[in-house]
Amino acid sequence: MKTDCSGCASASGCSTAALPPGALATQDSGAPAALPTTAQLQRRRRWFQAVFFSIFLLAPALNLLRFDLNETQLWVLGFRWSLGIDAFLRGEATAVQTAWAIVWRGILPVLTVITAFLAVAYRFGRLYCGWLCPHFSLVETLNDLLHRATGKLSVWDKSPTPRPGRTADKRWWPLFLAACLVFGFTWAITLLTYLLPPVEIWGNLVRGTLTANQARFLGVGTLVFTLEFMLARHLFCRFGCAVGLFQSLAWMANPKGMVVSFTRERARECRTCDAPRGSACDNACPMRLNPRNIKRMMFACVQCGQCLTACDTSQSAQGRTPTLEWKVGLDAVRETLRQRREEQH
Repeated sequence: MKTDCSGCASASGCSTAALPPGALATQDSGAPAALPTTAQLQRRRRWFQAVFFSIFLLAPALNLLRFDLNETQLWVLGFRWSLGIDAFLRGEATAVQTAWAIVWRGILPVLTVITAFLAVAYRFGRLYCGWLCPHFSLVETLNDLLHRATGKLSVWDKSPTPRPGRTADKRWWPLFLAACLVFGFTWAITLLTYLLPPVEIWGNLVRGTLTANQARFLGVGTLVFTLEFMLARHLFCRFGCAVGLFQSLAWMANPKGMVVSFTRERARECRTCDAPRGSACDNACPMRLNPRNIKRMMFACVQCGQCLTACDTSQSAQGRTPTLEWKVGLDAVRETLRQRREEQH
């Protein structure tokens, strides 16, 4: 039997309407149902995160991006990237040629990358953070491990964050602490290979012949990153990361930027959402935000879409369509204006 969504007030955000042709018949027949759109979204996001995390780790070894302090040489996509200053010092290039090389090979590429990056952030917010950032990938992993150990997403949380089908088990504590240490060391040695040849660093590490400065960098870096992962990973994402901060500033400046829209006319349905635990979207947010809040209160939102997935799952289980959906462009402007009107009243 086919479901008629034409009269539904939120048909545009309906997960049933978004299913491919034949999915409903498959569900009615008792065969395996198609994944909801938001579940597919999360699977795709995880793939993006995994691929970019691998690139982050392997980029120095593949000379995709690193600056060699031994040679004072920048490597980009496997090629030596020079501004022509050495040629000028050797008398092989004029001042005009060197100035043009600096503009063409230095200033313009940097401005192009920054402009493109901020243009994406202007329209979609902190998309890089939620979909690509290696640090945020670890934040989500450590959140999950700590939640298994304590029921909380941070050691500073005053109350547990409920998750369906999960109870706190202290036996997860050693794994959480070990993960913080391993990730801290991985972060430290990876950053060092962005500055010194990876073959040299890993070779010295295996042979036990690290120089004093290399050992000092790894020791201090591992300690700092381990403590950050353990105690301040959310704080860093919110206020300590310049990349995230500038994305948020660009996004806030655009009234048409993508926002999580909440159908407030159906707010009463949230009372039975994910019962008896409460708001599924609030509990799902890895940044511990309230997704139904107004845009200016969502400054640190990373557009991961986990709130949408939680809302879709909870509401679908009760035979309803989600009350949360992404809106961009004029729809986002209307959402912002509506929020302002409600604030005034």
